[in-house]
Amino acid sequence: MAEYLVIRLGERADGHASWIAVDDRGARRGSPGSGALADAAREIRERNVIVLVPASEVLTFSVNLPAKGSRLIAALPYALEDQVADDIENLHFAPGKRHKSGKLAVAVVARQTLAGWLEQLDEAGIQPASIIAENHGLAQTPNTLSMLVAEDQIFFNDGEELAFVISGMSPSEAAMAAGVIGDSDAGSSKHLLAYCDAAVGDRYEKDWALLRHELSSVDVNLLPDGILPRLAITVASGEGINLLHGRFGPKAEVAAMFRPWKYAAIFLLVLGVVGIIGKAADYYRLSAEQSALQQQFSTEYRQLRPADNREIVDPVATVNSLRRSIGATGNAATIFLPSLMQLAEALQQNDAADVEAISYRAGVIDVRLNAPDISTLDRIVQAVNASGRFTASMQSADSVGERVNSRIQIREAGA
Repeated sequence: MAEYLVIRLGERADGHASWIAVDDRGARRGSPGSGALADAAREIRERNVIVLVPASEVLTFSVNLPAKGSRLIAALPYALEDQVADDIENLHFAPGKRHKSGKLAVAVVARQTLAGWLEQLDEAGIQPASIIAENHGLAQTPNTLSMLVAEDQIFFNDGEELAFVISGMSPSEAAMAAGVIGDSDAGSSKHLLAYCDAAVGDRYEKDWALLRHELSSVDVNLLPDGILPRLAITVASGEGINLLHGRFGPKAEVAAMFRPWKYAAIFLLVLGVVGIIGKAADYYRLSAEQSALQQQFSTEYRQLRPADNREIVDPVATVNSLRRSIGATGNAATIFLPSLMQLAEALQQNDAADVEAISYRAGVIDVRLNAPDISTLDRIVQAVNASGRFTASMQSADSVGERVNSRIQIREAGA
C-alpha cells in the first residue's frame, strides 16, 4: 500500500501551502496541516509527493488526436494552437487519459509558471512525483455532474470531457455557464454531486434549491476539514493529469538506478579482479615451465648433436626435422601395417600377381610385384585407392618373358 503526501500550493507565491497524508485506498494517514513548504517537507518521510497547483493557472482540454508516444507530444501544441491565447512556445502541454469517446485529456500551463512552482519546491527540498491542477482532484463520476465550491472558486466537471474552474459565480450561475440548466430539457435527467464546507453550504442555500428544481437530483456534501482531503483522495488514486512530462519530466538518475545493485556489482568486480589475477598467475607459471622445458630440450639436443650450435626456438619443429632425417616421418604402427592389409586385400582379388619385395621408409611403402599383365597391376592399384585411406601409384613396369615386373608405391592419402 503506497502512501502520499499531497501538498496544495496557494495562489500567492509566498511559500504557503497546506498538506495531508493519504494512501492509495483513500484513507487518511494524518491530520491536515498548513504552513511553509519547509514544514511540509518534514512530513514527507518515505512518502511520494503529489503537488496540487492553482487550477486558475491550468487549462484542461479534450482533443481528438490518435497519435501516440513522442509523436503525440510533438503534435499536441499544434492541435490546440487555435484554442489557447498565448504563444505555444511559451506553454507546456501534458497529456492525460483518453475519454470513452477516444478524445485525449490535455492540461496546458505556462512554462514559466510551472518552472516557478518547481523552483519553490526545490528550495524547500521537495521532489514531487507529480504536479496536478487542483480541480482534477474533483473526481469524475459517469452520468453525474460534479461541483466543488471553495473560497471564491467553483470546480466543475460533467463526468465525461468537460472540466473547468470559474471564479466570482454562484453554483447556479456556474451550472448555467456549463449549459446544464437554463434550457427546459438541459438538466431534466442530470444528477449533481456538490462539495463545500458548512459556511458555503448555508450561503448558497437558495442556489441548491434552484438547482434541485432544474435537475433530477442534487446531493450536497459538507467538508468539515476543508477541500484538501477530498482532492487528495482523488489524486492519490491515480486521477488527474501529471504536468511533469517532457522537459519537465523526471530525469533518470543513473546512480539511483544502480544503487540497489551496488553490492552485487562490487561482488562481480571483486570476482573479476580475482579471476584476472588467477589467469595472470597461471600465465606466469606456464611461461616459467615452458622456459624450463625448452632449456631441458636444448641440453638434451646438444648431447645428441654437439656440432649444431643453432638456437632452439621451436622444439617441435626441431623434432620433426630429426624424424625426417632418419626417415621416421610416419608411424609404422599406424601406416605400415594397415597399408599391408589393404595390399593383401587387393592381391586376394588379383591372385595371379606375386609379391617379390616390400620396403618402408619415411611413410612410403615400396612393393615389387610380378604379374601376368599390366591390367592386373592396374586393378591392384585401383583396389588400394578404393580404400580412401591410402593412395597407390605405379612407378615402373618391365616385361620379363611372358610376365611383367612392376614397382608400386603406397602412401597415406593426403601425405
